Amino acid sequence: MKKVYLYPFYLFLLISFSANAQVPGAPIDVQHYNFAIQLNDKNDIIQGKADITVKFLQKADSFHIDLVKQKATGKGMLVSSITEKGSPVRFQQISDTLNIITSASEGSMHTYSITYHGVPADGLIISTNKFGHRTFFGDNWPNRAHNWLPCVDNIADKATVDFTVTAPAHYQVVANGSKVSETPLPGDLKQTKWKESAPLPTKVMVIGVADFAIDHTGDVNKIPVYTYVFPENKAVGFSGYAVAKEILAYYMDKVGPYAYEKLANVQSKTIFGGMENASCIFYFENSVGDKGIEELMAHEIAHQWFGDAASEKSFAHLWLSEGFATYMTNVYLESKYGEAMLKQRLENDRKEVFAFEMQRLTPVVDTAVRDNYMQLLNANSYQKGGWVLHMLRRKMGDELFWKGIRAYYQKYDGGNANTEDLRDVMQNVYGQPLNQFFKQWLRTPGHPHLSVKWKYDPTKKVVNFEITQVQNDLYEATVECLINNEAHKIDIKDRVTIIQVSVNVEATSVTLDPNVNLLAEFELLKGE
Repeated sequence: MKKVYLYPFYLFLLISFSANAQVPGAPIDVQHYNFAIQLNDKNDIIQGKADITVKFLQKADSFHIDLVKQKATGKGMLVSSITEKGSPVRFQQISDTLNIITSASEGSMHTYSITYHGVPADGLIISTNKFGHRTFFGDNWPNRAHNWLPCVDNIADKATVDFTVTAPAHYQVVANGSKVSETPLPGDLKQTKWKESAPLPTKVMVIGVADFAIDHTGDVNKIPVYTYVFPENKAVGFSGYAVAKEILAYYMDKVGPYAYEKLANVQSKTIFGGMENASCIFYFENSVGDKGIEELMAHEIAHQWFGDAASEKSFAHLWLSEGFATYMTNVYLESKYGEAMLKQRLENDRKEVFAFEMQRLTPVVDTAVRDNYMQLLNANSYQKGGWVLHMLRRKMGDELFWKGIRAYYQKYDGGNANTEDLRDVMQNVYGQPLNQFFKQWLRTPGHPHLSVKWKYDPTKKVVNFEITQVQNDLYEATVECLINNEAHKIDIKDRVTIIQVSVNVEATSVTLDPNVNLLAEFELLKGE
């Protein structure tokens, strides 16, 4: 894959089945991971031990987890043993699958210890930063964790996780959750333990190991906020990343409680512009001093609620992560800089959506993508998803919209949802059907293209409108317009809508969608 700076997240820079988290039909549900990883400065080989606690959802004689096997290139993981309570367990390692041969009854709980080693093919990026210093950064999105961690590498299977990292003592280690201990070891080594008590998908389980300068920026409602940057960027990084406190406070007030023990913002070597690892966000290394840092941080911090705590059931519903983070960024900036900022961003996002549709015409909920999920990092998932939320906000009104968003988050915090789950929550709050709204904007490719003809009738003192939906699929929508700077709304649902709007004085001008509230293309024609 060509490395581009995307930020899951947001295209940046170089540019239930129930509320429970589980893969439908899966034989096991992972309850907890305990990963012990040893790193060194001599080579890229990692030594790993994973204790995986699973609950069997059905009787089984074997089950499998994901782990990339060592390949001819020398990269990949080689399993040396699997045990349960000290007794050996048979296994087969085939390609990207670790088949564990053991009998278990439905409902039983088991913990398996997997010992392995190898050079990560991906997932854990071992390289040097721009200052020439060696670094280790997890980069798991969307399903790259099994390049270095034995796991069920599926967004629908969430579990708590502990990381115990043994590395040369000069490194600092950051990971999900709270730091439990930091212990010097013989041989100029250090062991650092982190513990995350909230269930996570593997896409946001990470460690970051580097020479860091660390700042405790402050606390927000008892949640500590930290900055981790390379020492050479200490002054600028501490200052620029400090805006995280303001962003965190805004979302906590707007959406609901923060799900994690801390918020760490980390300068890193991610392939993305930003990666929303739970409680441990990674930003591209040139983010320090970048003029777009507030926007980037607003996007990634929003993901802590949408994508991390409330995760999509499958990547077809990625907009529940990316669209939410895009729109939450917009409303945060609106709250700080005013409505004009929101309008400008919506106009820009609308252009991005239309440009993308010229390349690939597909619905936002894109079930055609089955494995290469990177292609879902597009304007449909981000900008159009954000636009859908904006139009839903305008349809429901601010009070009901935010009530619905808070209810959705409260219900699916720690679990998984799909588009229909969101619809049901919002519909329940709104008290009116939203099936057509969700179908036309999320399950239908394209957007409305409206040809609007208007003519003033001086005898009746009305403006005659003829609005034609040029595109194939018909939409139900509200078209806002200004007639001589006086606001009016016209509801459309048919191929052609003919309507008269009364005015007090001669109509000399008509402006469509002045408040940037409809994702549509407009052609305005004045009748003779």
